[in-house]
Amino acid sequence: MFFLHTSQPMQRVLLNSKLHRLHVTQVEIDYEGSCALDTDFIEAAKMAEYEKVEIYNVTNGERFSTYLIAAEAGSKTVSINGAAAHKASPKDIIIICSYASMPKNQIIDHAPTLVYFNELNEIVDTKSSIPTQRIRSL
Repeated sequence: MFFLHTSQPMQRVLLNSKLHRLHVTQVEIDYEGSCALDTDFIEAAKMAEYEKVEIYNVTNGERFSTYLIAAEAGSKTVSINGAAAHKASPKDIIIICSYASMPKNQIIDHAPTLVYFNELNEIVDTKSSIPTQRIRSL
């Protein structure tokens, strides 16, 4: 038996950026590209055009991977396109996340970029951590 030894440190995948509770503005089955976002949103989350993202549809429970493309700055556009358009409808509430791989020794210094929205797709808050969840009493 042969074992491959590597000097590479173990990598962990952590949340890098999150756009929380965006409202889908349109779906375009026949449009090239998977998720068009207002470039102001992409910049606020420190994401990049063509970056792979995970989308979590709070409204219907769908979860899918896609990539970002640019929509006009200031438009508040959240367009789910192509095959992914079957997984969302206008007005659905979604969460868009990107992740990053990093060595275990860098985890302690990592802080994600978290961007929060209201029902008009306006940025209402930004944070770098999520509070510890408290257990609800029964």
